[in-house]
Amino acid sequence: MSDATSTSVSTHILDTSRGRPAAGVGVRLSVRQGDEQAAWVAHGASKTDADGRCKDFPALPEGITHVQLWFETEPYFLDGHGSTEHGSDQHDVAEHSSNPRSQREAAEQQDAPRVRDSAPGSFFPEVTIVFAVHPGEHYHVPLLLNPFGYSVYRGS
Repeated sequence: MSDATSTSVSTHILDTSRGRPAAGVGVRLSVRQGDEQAAWVAHGASKTDADGRCKDFPALPEGITHVQLWFETEPYFLDGHGSTEHGSDQHDVAEHSSNPRSQREAAEQQDAPRVRDSAPGSFFPEVTIVFAVHPGEHYHVPLLLNPFGYSVYRGS
């Protein structure tokens, strides 16, 4: 991947709504040198493989202090990934209340996640992560993703 003196970046995406890698997600890598006023410069682009990984970004140029990973998540979710189907395991509201109004309200409340989760796309159509780097280190930055949230961390 890189020699001992170069700085490198890799990433992977786990779709936590499915418990599976997110394949085919576009990822762009940009770099900047210096403080936050410096301009971002495109440095590489990739798509996650079948295992949800991008391992093919070029080594970073000398002097780079910050890296930006931009994940194009919306097309992944629009293709039907990450849907959280709620089966017919919901219990019958009628047996818990004799008030028709509260029955209707309870039914609507139970349906709210199903309606929300079946909407196309995702709440986050893109995810941008910015992090600081130091010369000679490797940075693996996993993205844990679902249609309504995400988390990142520095992996190993």
